[in-house]
Amino acid sequence: MSIDAAVWTRIWQTAAVLAGGAVVWLIVRFAINRWSDRARERLESTGDLKDRARGQRLGTIAGSMSTAALVVVVVVAVLMGLAVWGIPIAPMVASLSVVGIAVGIGAQSLVKDVIAGLFVLIEDQYAVGDVVELAGVSGTVEELRLRTTVLRGLDGSVYHVPNGEVRVAKNVTHDYSRLVIDVSVAYEESVDRAMSVVADEARSMAADPDWDERIIEEPIVLGVDELAESGVTIRVLLTTDPDERWTVKREFLRRIKNRFDAEGIEIPYPHVTIDRRDDRA
Repeated sequence: MSIDAAVWTRIWQTAAVLAGGAVVWLIVRFAINRWSDRARERLESTGDLKDRARGQRLGTIAGSMSTAALVVVVVVAVLMGLAVWGIPIAPMVASLSVVGIAVGIGAQSLVKDVIAGLFVLIEDQYAVGDVVELAGVSGTVEELRLRTTVLRGLDGSVYHVPNGEVRVAKNVTHDYSRLVIDVSVAYEESVDRAMSVVADEARSMAADPDWDERIIEEPIVLGVDELAESGVTIRVLLTTDPDERWTVKREFLRRIKNRFDAEGIEIPYPHVTIDRRDDRA
């Protein structure tokens, strides 16, 4: 049985639609991969950990864009192929819309997590290696996924935080860290002298060759922050390299303790006074 010309025409038209869809998909994928590869090479060539993390995020974004483009191209190609054969596509589009709405309602949480994850990646809210607080938990970012962010707590615990649950993202290591350190001195001490000693020790540490690259700005002594119950609180600001924040804090506190001891400045601590009452009295 021979196939008439109309059927051959439709076959060729269908083949042309499919071939056109494949060509469009290849062009889109090539463009996305080209953009992603160039950007990643530029970032990873710096050798910086954060730039490498940004390059990884670009790879994730490129993969998501490629998948979305493939879905769009396939759906459009199938609908155009059906239209070539005279099959009404309006009812199918309506059915797909209903199915899409049903799936969307049932997977609202998943869709919300994925969309939020895309915005996290695009907006560069935090990167692998940053210390953040998300949805009530804090830790170091170990992995960025479209649906979740993986955090490692200080005690080694691993948290999988759904991106859609993050209302406020607190990043304490973005570009730099700022340490707020409170140093207490006894009320009997001269506040001005204590502030002078604290400022001198902070400047000395910032000028130390072993620490000058970790402290990236001049230390600031804000002054008396509080007249506490047992002492006067002096507040100091240290701007540091994000990866060295806790090391700098521990070293600064060690130096202040030794300097106060050398200067004879008392650090307040709880005192207990015991009065013994004479039994005969």
